[in-house]
Amino acid sequence: MKLSKDLHAFSDRLGHRFQTPDLLIEALTHASLSSATRPDNQRLEFLGDRVLGLVIAEALLAADPAATEGQLAPRFNALVRKEACADIAQAVDLGAALKLGRSEMMSGGRRKIALLGDAMEAVIAAVYLDAGFEAARAVVLSHWSGRIKTARDDARDAKTSLQEWAQARGQNPPVYEDTDRTGPDHAPVFTVTARLESGESAVAKAPSKRAAQQAAAADLLKSVE
Repeated sequence: MKLSKDLHAFSDRLGHRFQTPDLLIEALTHASLSSATRPDNQRLEFLGDRVLGLVIAEALLAADPAATEGQLAPRFNALVRKEACADIAQAVDLGAALKLGRSEMMSGGRRKIALLGDAMEAVIAAVYLDAGFEAARAVVLSHWSGRIKTARDDARDAKTSLQEWAQARGQNPPVYEDTDRTGPDHAPVFTVTARLESGESAVAKAPSKRAAQQAAAADLLKSVE
């Protein structure tokens, strides 16, 4: 099967030209559009998660030969978690190439963190099956290299860091309150308030509750440190 114009454009943004186009089509097909003759990307996502993990683990070891396992583990988690994969997906505009069912499309599926992260992992698997590990490694490093260089600073997500800050001072974990939701169903904006037991708080807005919580936690952590 030949790639459509939009998938050719995505391949260029990704940096890999597929010998077997069907692999890319499968990687970009969400379960809402799958059928008996059109598999979704869930199996590829499973494989891609492992390929990504191996590439990132190797890269972290090479980047900091003196780092201990305890130092490497949080850096690894920061680089392979769903939000990181979704950020990369957004950078290459993967959402524009996603194949979604009508209901998922109408509910803003092209911008959902989970869908973008899963699809990015599936695309990595598609590259691996299409051209081998070195090709997949090259694609991952080309898009993750900047994050690998700053992994020491980004090793812990904001919510984890804020919770550790609170616990170190004898406080209960921060509380997150959903205070508002605006916008249409396909493009919602969530407002979340993060609050410490000692009374400090911060408010943030984002397209998902998870992202809003992280942003609020980051703002609160900056204000108290």
